[in-house]
Amino acid sequence: MEHSDAQQLLPAYVDQELDVVDAIAVERHLETCLECRREVGEQQRAGLRVRLGAVRFDAPAALRADVLAALPGQRPERTARVPATSWWRTATVALAASLALALAWGISEYRALPSSQQRLAEELVANHVRSLQVDHLTDVASSDQHTVKPWFIGKLDFSPPVPDLAQQGFPLVGGRLDYLDGHNVAVLVYRHKRHPINLYIWPATSQATALTSQVHGYHLVRWRAGSMEFAAVSDAADGSLPQFVALLRERAASDWP
Repeated sequence: MEHSDAQQLLPAYVDQELDVVDAIAVERHLETCLECRREVGEQQRAGLRVRLGAVRFDAPAALRADVLAALPGQRPERTARVPATSWWRTATVALAASLALALAWGISEYRALPSSQQRLAEELVANHVRSLQVDHLTDVASSDQHTVKPWFIGKLDFSPPVPDLAQQGFPLVGGRLDYLDGHNVAVLVYRHKRHPINLYIWPATSQATALTSQVHGYHLVRWRAGSMEFAAVSDAADGSLPQFVALLRERAASDWP
């Protein structure tokens, strides 16, 4: 997708109004375009500010009349005079109510925002689904770990482990590069029966804890081993993904092969 075309689609992308094809095309463009990623962030923040600032109230009639009367050349409207203490009390109550409503709205919006862990889980599953939809499971297709592992040399600033699990029922299919949480990651693709398993690997930046979840019907397991963070995603529902992860963690405990 051309840069100019992507920019025209960004507002609809932020509002989630694009169809699947255009949304995938924009996401692919965002993987390599820092300018558009910044623009998406700005539009998302602007939308949030508008929603948080959408609270208003009408000023009392007496207050409006006094303001108009104080303006040069303005004739005050004929309204029933209300003691200053009365309209001031009304304005104060209205202002306090609006501030309370804005605070409540802000808190609800904050609570509605997904956590960084939730956003990462959503992104992992979205990447998994996209790899299936556009038929882009692998950049290098091979069942040989000695072919897949060297392929990553020069493409990443780390060397991902590539264990061979074919004898345990999880043959290697290949590998690819992907973009996750603002940086490039390695993806190893395995298969169990007819179910592909995407294994994402990247250098850990924090103390990640093991996490098992289900997102949009897909199974996700995340964990950390040594200096690397791992996430496995699959649609297999027969318990094979926990078995796959257990095998990987056993290999990690013995420094892989």
